[in-house]
Amino acid sequence: MSDQGKRRTRLGETGLEGFAPYLMNRIMGRYNAEIRSALGKNGLSTPKMRALAVLSVVQAPLIRELAVNAVTEQSTLSRALDQLEADGLVRRESDVNDSRATRIYITAAGREVFEGLWPHMTDAQEVMFRGISDDERQAFLLTLQKMLRNIRKHEF
Repeated sequence: MSDQGKRRTRLGETGLEGFAPYLMNRIMGRYNAEIRSALGKNGLSTPKMRALAVLSVVQAPLIRELAVNAVTEQSTLSRALDQLEADGLVRRESDVNDSRATRIYITAAGREVFEGLWPHMTDAQEVMFRGISDDERQAFLLTLQKMLRNIRKHEF
C-alpha cells in the first residue's frame, strides 16, 4: 500500500511518547536548559553559542550557511553576530569572490569562549546517553543523520 493510501494514526493513538518530533523537542529543551547556566556566565544566548560552535568547526562560512548550520533564523543570527562581533568573538569579512556576500570568522577570543563551553555541552550530552551502549548510540546518530538528509533543503 502506498504512503498516501496508508491510514494515519492519530496522536491519541500513538501518544506523545510515540511521536518523534515531540520527543526531539523535549530532549533539546532539556539539553538547552542544562547548558543555559554556562551560557549566561559567558554572556551568551543559544543562537550565539550555536554560531560559535559551528564556527569552531566550519571555516569562514557565508552568513546563510552559518544560519542553516546553527539552526537559527538569519535575522536572529544577524543580531547575535552583531553582539559577538562587538565582544570581539567573531569578525566579518567580505567574500573575495562576491563583495555582496559576507563570511564569518571566529576569533581567538571566540574560540577560547567556546572551548570553555564545550565541557558543559559534552557533559549534558553524556547525561542524555546514560545507560545507552556505544552501538545504540552509533545507530541513533546514523538514524538522525539519515533523517536530516531526508528533510534538509540545503546541501550543507
